Amino acid sequence: MDKNLVQELKWRGMIHDIMPGTEEHLAKEMTTAYVGIDPTADSLHIGHLVSIMLLKHLQMAGHKPLALVGGATGMIGDPSFKAAERKLLTVEEVQHNVDCIRQQLSRFLDFDNPVNGAEIVNNYDWMKDYLFLDFIRDVGKHITVNYMMTKDSVKKRLETGLSFTEFSYQLLQGFDFLTLYRTKGCRLQMGGSDQWGNITTGTELIRRMEGGEAFALTCPLITKADGTKFGKTEGGNVWLDAKKTSPYKFYQFWLNCSDVDTARYIRIFTLFSKEEIEEFERQHAEAPERRILQRALAKDITCRVHSEQDYEAAVAASDLLFGKGTTEQLNSLDRDTLLSVFEGVPQYTISRGSLDEGVSLIDVAAEVGMFASKGEIRRELKQNSISINKAKVGEDCRLTASDILSCGSILVQKGKKNYYLLNVE
Repeated sequence: MDKNLVQELKWRGMIHDIMPGTEEHLAKEMTTAYVGIDPTADSLHIGHLVSIMLLKHLQMAGHKPLALVGGATGMIGDPSFKAAERKLLTVEEVQHNVDCIRQQLSRFLDFDNPVNGAEIVNNYDWMKDYLFLDFIRDVGKHITVNYMMTKDSVKKRLETGLSFTEFSYQLLQGFDFLTLYRTKGCRLQMGGSDQWGNITTGTELIRRMEGGEAFALTCPLITKADGTKFGKTEGGNVWLDAKKTSPYKFYQFWLNCSDVDTARYIRIFTLFSKEEIEEFERQHAEAPERRILQRALAKDITCRVHSEQDYEAAVAASDLLFGKGTTEQLNSLDRDTLLSVFEGVPQYTISRGSLDEGVSLIDVAAEVGMFASKGEIRRELKQNSISINKAKVGEDCRLTASDILSCGSILVQKGKKNYYLLNVE
């Protein structure tokens, strides 16, 4: 094999549990392995990136990755360590989500390699025609209720209640592993540490029904140093879909991580070598205020999830809000990015017609209520503290159609931190 996958994952802090014999098997032959993703939304979020990076490292080590999109199990919901039962999705909702996720995965995995190209499989394909009576006769008899009850993910839900639908989840996931073992020669399943019980049910099914040997590997669940949930912001999940989380907000999430968290994240979410990361850390220690570690992490992951162009736009947008920035940079932003950058700032509407002949900034600001009075506006202008589209202006400033940015707004700034958007209609 090209490199030792287990050792690579160990130094990156990406192994929580591993079944005995897994490392030896991986060193011996090319192995097909999979992770499962339930299509509960039409986009992956950064919580999914851990599993995707497991597949990425697996493929780079010369093995074959399978991404199992759970079209069938996604209609039920995994109970593992959740407080309540999830809303069930329709077949149409699940299929839409599967199609969107398939597109996102192609940014991370090589599907065209003739030797170990990645594949996407959907468990709906082998479950949709499987009759319930056949399933419990063929599969259910091999796993005892006693065995299923010993799983921590089940025991933790018994007090609050667990439906039979959810209880059966581990049997369905185990059958997925068995099916992939039979049809794809899959010998390894990977996932988050909360999946250990479900994964080992699969290895047990393979042992009992096929007399075969299969393996399991899980990574730690990612949390923040302060104990709060990773990947959550005030606005909810950080999504990989630019329509749900703009590239600017995505970039800012990683840029604003603490030093402690970034030291972990850069090992898990990037492909930088150990030596490269240690060099970043050395430079960061010398000048923490430059946030070298965070910038390296944010650049790498924004480019891979979105694009280099999106990364550059996010940096330009950050410069505008937190640095000096230029009118040219401001004019390069599309409307979605502009609104992401200046989210929460006061916005006012003015008519396009009033700008054709030019209108006094003092009159506009007074009319929309941007400042308390014309006297306040004049004082600010005299003190040279007002900018239009990042360019300083004086008392005689008149707004014209030429001041309208490509996104259809005019940015007014007072001092360093006070912004106002004039939206032109």
